[in-house]
Amino acid sequence: MSTGGERGGSSVPDEVWEQFLRDSVDGVADAPKEPSARARVVTGRLRAEPAAPEGWRTYRVARPRRRKGWYVVGFLASLALLLVALDPWRMIGSSAGGEGPDGKPLAQVSERPSEAPAVEPARRPTLDEPFKDSPAAHWASGAAGITVPAAKATGWMSTAQVERALGQTRDFLTASNLDPGVLRGEHPARAIALINPHQKDVQGFLATAFRAPSEDDDPLLLFSRFDASHARLVGDVVKTRGRITYREGERGALRVTADVTYVYPVVRAGAGGDEVTRTIVRRETVLNWDDPSKVITEPGTFSLVSYKVDMTNGGCDSHTGYLTPEFGSGQEPSTGETVDPYDRSTSMPDRTQTADGGCRTATRS
Repeated sequence: MSTGGERGGSSVPDEVWEQFLRDSVDGVADAPKEPSARARVVTGRLRAEPAAPEGWRTYRVARPRRRKGWYVVGFLASLALLLVALDPWRMIGSSAGGEGPDGKPLAQVSERPSEAPAVEPARRPTLDEPFKDSPAAHWASGAAGITVPAAKATGWMSTAQVERALGQTRDFLTASNLDPGVLRGEHPARAIALINPHQKDVQGFLATAFRAPSEDDDPLLLFSRFDASHARLVGDVVKTRGRITYREGERGALRVTADVTYVYPVVRAGAGGDEVTRTIVRRETVLNWDDPSKVITEPGTFSLVSYKVDMTNGGCDSHTGYLTPEFGSGQEPSTGETVDPYDRSTSMPDRTQTADGGCRTATRS
């Protein structure tokens, strides 16, 4: 991937940079497989897509349905996240950007990479260095790791409207996956309030998911949240890497796709917990900003088209409504195939097609 990012005063393509990283650790064996790190994918499909193949626990979920008349699909919305002093960008672990192993800025994501990140020397994460031995150590923190493209007039929206929609899309990702309260297991009221009340099937899914979580109705499909009695975050930094893209959709809508990986370092809940493990969540969320003259909507809202999530060490086949990472002796081996949770070179649909179903073993966490 060539991003045009500057390293040492010159533009270096990502594939050259990643080759340098691999060469720099030449002779170091690959990090050992961690059978405790589970991976699964839960998939919501686009209305027009054919049924997805079996694999990676690909589930049918409460996806939007066609309606007669003007209603096509309801809206999933976003308002600026207000955490401190009404500053929408004061989010957990926000920073200007990530750094590479040489301390130079890590380029933002402009397109899907061609291969997985280089393997880091195998070292255990600690409370002081919770991202040790992880590619995420070089990623940006919080929303700074989510690349937002330049805006231009698309569909029914002007350039200014597209810019606002892209910013609000990132705000929604922040409210859903980086908000400190939501990560502690609190109800994601801000994000839920952004969903158009006319999108009845999604409203029904959310009501059921929080009341009685199940395989099909699981709040983890949209929100990252931990059970505070089981695990807690280490510090206040969540590492992220991903991008937002857009194009014109049906009826002139602005269709926005967000493909982002979040890395959460956690320890056991309660005093004295010092064994650090990581939960890795990659999400692909597709949204439509619809023309209100053609679709029933509310101002400042957008429709949820599809959602896919790939979880590692979040609880395989556990449908409690919370991410449930495993620690120490509680880890059990998996007989499934292996997967690199940091590999963003394949699309989410491709990951579901190459999987063999069930829980998979992560080669690193």
